[in-house]
Amino acid sequence: QVRLVESGGGLVQPGESLTLSCKASGFTVRYYAIHWFRQAPGKEREGVSCIRPSGGREYALDAVKGRFTISRDDARNTVLLQMNSLTPEDTAVYYCATSQSARCQPHAHDMAYWGKGTLVTVSS
Repeated sequence: QVRLVESGGGLVQPGESLTLSCKASGFTVRYYAIHWFRQAPGKEREGVSCIRPSGGREYALDAVKGRFTISRDDARNTVLLQMNSLTPEDTAVYYCATSQSARCQPHAHDMAYWGKGTLVTVSS
């Protein structure tokens, strides 16, 4: 059974950092593209980043380029999202997801499996 479990969210001040984890079970992450999405209050879910089986990375949002880094820990079957220099605009529920494809897909509706999300709140 495919399962994705996010962790690592919390309340931080502007400028601080967080690392989110997405622990997978029921499949091996290094064979598939794994995505991070986020959904801010009152807004649609949007793609943040994706890591391909090759290790290649894509960042869907200009606002996170240079601040967020996606990576993969194959030994733990986990995908990470390192987030630096957080701003209040990063406040959202962050989800990991997979379409069970090796390609990064831009849209939430392409995803086959989702985690339940982890809340990140950036506030002073």
